[in-house]
Amino acid sequence: MAGSIVESVMSLLGPNVTGPIASQLGESTETVQRGLQGGAAAILSGVAAKADEPGFIGQLFGMITNPANTSSALSSLIANPGAVVPGTAGSTITDLGSRFLSSVFGARLPAVTDAIGQSAGIASSKAGMLMSMASALVLGGLGQHVRENGSSAADLVGKLKSEASGLARFLPAGLSSLLGGVPSAAVAAAAIPVAVAKAGNRWLWPVVLLAVLLLGLLWFFNRAKAPVGEAVQTVSNAGASAVSALGQFFSTKLPDGVELNIPQFGVENKLITFLNDSSKPVDDSTWFNFDRLLFDTGSATLQPTSQEQLGNIAAILKAYPNVHLKIGGYTDNTGDAATNMSLSTARAKNVMDALVNSGIDASRLTSEGYGDQHPIADNATEEGRAQNRRIAMRVTQK
Repeated sequence: MAGSIVESVMSLLGPNVTGPIASQLGESTETVQRGLQGGAAAILSGVAAKADEPGFIGQLFGMITNPANTSSALSSLIANPGAVVPGTAGSTITDLGSRFLSSVFGARLPAVTDAIGQSAGIASSKAGMLMSMASALVLGGLGQHVRENGSSAADLVGKLKSEASGLARFLPAGLSSLLGGVPSAAVAAAAIPVAVAKAGNRWLWPVVLLAVLLLGLLWFFNRAKAPVGEAVQTVSNAGASAVSALGQFFSTKLPDGVELNIPQFGVENKLITFLNDSSKPVDDSTWFNFDRLLFDTGSATLQPTSQEQLGNIAAILKAYPNVHLKIGGYTDNTGDAATNMSLSTARAKNVMDALVNSGIDASRLTSEGYGDQHPIADNATEEGRAQNRRIAMRVTQK
């Protein structure tokens, strides 16, 4: 497959992008350039480290193939972080970037952001804004690469992994302090700046300084993989959240004119199809399982990556103002039944509250937890238990 993802992303860091950002932050264009390069490289490294997670790649592919998220559109919106990104149910560039960054780095995000800021020589608050903007550029660059090469999600995974080592020249050395030490190869690379300085090639400094960390960052991601059970993912289609199960993402227009980019077999398309089919009456047995929600383990706290699907459901409800929903929460049969009931109830309510916070009238929604009742798979297997841990919705009024 022709073309380089790294080149696609870094090519977006021209004066038309760095100039306006430098003005907003009150920093030099050189400082902004370093921060954006380091941030984009760190993000791409994080994405490459998660490339084998099918649920993550499915969400990423949906974001980058969204017609609203072209590189030119994102680049223009970066100059106005408060502007709403079309087709995202009210999300701004900053919102979009924050959700994407959280999905890539999780709890490591603050430390990574601080390291980027230290490397670029800017305050943490400004580094956070740079990281959000860098994430938008990464999404734009990945989308550009996919469109120009006709890439599938599987192609993108392979390309990301093959180019991971090539990011070394852009990663900030300052991030090595986060890692508590770097591999010997990276330490050896730290000697390069001395030779460069002696040669007088000052323009190479950003590149060389950014090169020191990739081996350390990759080592960190490989060493510090998320522990088993860090997140619980609700699933559909017999628990398969892979792109192959959800199908290809496509653009669909809602009755109010809003366009969504959704997977062919995802819950959004199932809900829309049901709402548009007059032969399908409202009943007590037709439930639709969310397929891209994440909760912290043993908690009702929704992870930021869940906002993409929640935003889509909110947009659908806005386009169909007569529709009412019931949100149901379910667990497997592991542990105490009363605890499971409480957890499922809290999770269902938090999903309902998230929709209300997205602008849906609370009178249109109800929620209930069912604990380990109504399993859809065998709790004797891990795969079956994963299917039973879910959030579902039922249309109570069309």
